[in-house]
Amino acid sequence: MDADLYTLKTDIEGWARELGFQRLGVSDIDLEHAETRLRKWLDDGYHGTMVYMSRHGTKRTRPDELVPGTVRVISVRMDYLPQQQDDAIGLLDHDSKAYVSRYALGRDYHKVLRGRLRALARQIEERIGPFGYRVFVDSAPVLEKAIAEKAGLGWIGKHTNLIDRDTGSWFFLGELYTDLALPVDTAETSHCGSCRACIDVCPTDAIVAPYQLDARRCISYLTIESKESIPVELRKAIGNRIYGCDDCQLYCPWNKFARRSDESDFAPRHDLHEADLVELFEWSEQTWLEKTEGSAIRRIGYERWLRNIAVALGNAGTTPAVVEALNKRRNCDSKLVAEHVAWALAQHE
Repeated sequence: MDADLYTLKTDIEGWARELGFQRLGVSDIDLEHAETRLRKWLDDGYHGTMVYMSRHGTKRTRPDELVPGTVRVISVRMDYLPQQQDDAIGLLDHDSKAYVSRYALGRDYHKVLRGRLRALARQIEERIGPFGYRVFVDSAPVLEKAIAEKAGLGWIGKHTNLIDRDTGSWFFLGELYTDLALPVDTAETSHCGSCRACIDVCPTDAIVAPYQLDARRCISYLTIESKESIPVELRKAIGNRIYGCDDCQLYCPWNKFARRSDESDFAPRHDLHEADLVELFEWSEQTWLEKTEGSAIRRIGYERWLRNIAVALGNAGTTPAVVEALNKRRNCDSKLVAEHVAWALAQHE
């Protein structure tokens, strides 16, 4: 391989660190093993209503079909944990408080990483001239975790999240598909061993077997992806989680090495890291739009926001404030919200 490509890769790694990425790796585009796993997962119906996961044929697992000319994928990692984990675990025990997945407390990560990756591409162009590339941040048919594993950024754990042995799993991934034949990194191997922490702690038993996640039972799916009524039999297990769930990461032993991120974009906004459920439920749609501007939370819409909080209030302790807040929305125009409010009120009878 051209020695200049080794030098270029070293330079790219340095530029990535300057842009705030903690790690960068390079993989080839052979994802045959991941394609087999994805096909089985889809055949088992574990994707639920996420029909987009079955679209695009093999473009998701064959990068050169998605972006012709691609021969390598530059994979990057950016840490996001905004506070110490014990604070997050403790919040789950306060049923009057709202739990928002740690990744969504600050600015929308799609925007943050996409901008940094484009800046990285511009630096490469300044060095070598025009080259073929395309930036992805969880926004297209890309198997980012399988790619990152091949690029040496970590291994896919039994909870199906990527784990790095030095810093755990609290990080975002982004990709740069490119026609540059850069040297590839060595794929990481699994270090989960016999551990079952994530499987045993999952509130809804969504990890049906090691490395197999049934999204239809996952709280992140139920509160973010699903537009439907949350199954009654899973509502109690949701607790106070109103947007996503982090339990499988919070109790992963490898996350004892996790460090708090200094990235200001990921710092909590509007006190969402410790917000009161009743207060959030009383937000008007206009207030919600203002408070979630530039946030990943915006994607679920106001109706599902209220749906999720109604369930959490049903799981909260019975107090005059909780019952009053629910009664104010019992005749909500949204049938979806009204149904969940009725369920929540029934829990306080």
